[in-house]
Amino acid sequence: KKTLAIGGICCGIFLMLGSSLQQIGIQYTTAGKAGFITALYILIVPILGMVVGKKAGIKVWIGVVLAVIGMYFLCMTSGFSIAKGDFYILLGSVAFSFHILVIDHFSPKADGVKMSCIQFFVCGLISLIPMFALETPTISGLLAGWFPLFYAGVLSCGVGYTLQIVGQKNVNPTVASLLLSLESCFSVLAGWIILGERLSVREGMGCVLMFAAIILAQLPEKKKEEI
Repeated sequence: KKTLAIGGICCGIFLMLGSSLQQIGIQYTTAGKAGFITALYILIVPILGMVVGKKAGIKVWIGVVLAVIGMYFLCMTSGFSIAKGDFYILLGSVAFSFHILVIDHFSPKADGVKMSCIQFFVCGLISLIPMFALETPTISGLLAGWFPLFYAGVLSCGVGYTLQIVGQKNVNPTVASLLLSLESCFSVLAGWIILGERLSVREGMGCVLMFAAIILAQLPEKKKEEI
């Protein structure tokens, strides 16, 4: 129970930090830059992982490089420069990286669904502080936005982050970060298939590179033959 509680609390803290910093930063930058900078956790996770002894093979590192290039093609449609909003989002990406590593540490030791419930409770509880300090929430405002709040709370957060905790139980954190970064690919492909949005050659190349990175990272390492 102690491990479950500590894991849920740590996950909730980093989830709150990552989500809040991302939402603050996206006010001052473009969606493409926000998506690219947020997804830099695919590079931050293996670097932080080495500090705590989580090593990744050469194929995974090549996959990370391919994924970063693919994400650049997918998200960056104009020049790149660092502004105030980009810095906030970069801090959020670091928080999401710690979130992935915390899940990697605690998920094999605790019940994933219970830990996810504690995570959401802690995240929501801490979020109340800046909500009342910086905003003026009203019942009418909440009722007016009930559907997007419900969708984001139940599906995007509830289902998505719970499945992440359950799925990460036996997955290398670097590989997990690569898989999570596919949200950008799926959003572009869904817009192309469902909404009829135009998919440029550059975006298509980015998707191909990212899928190639995932496949490469999942390939099993060759075992050394015993002499």
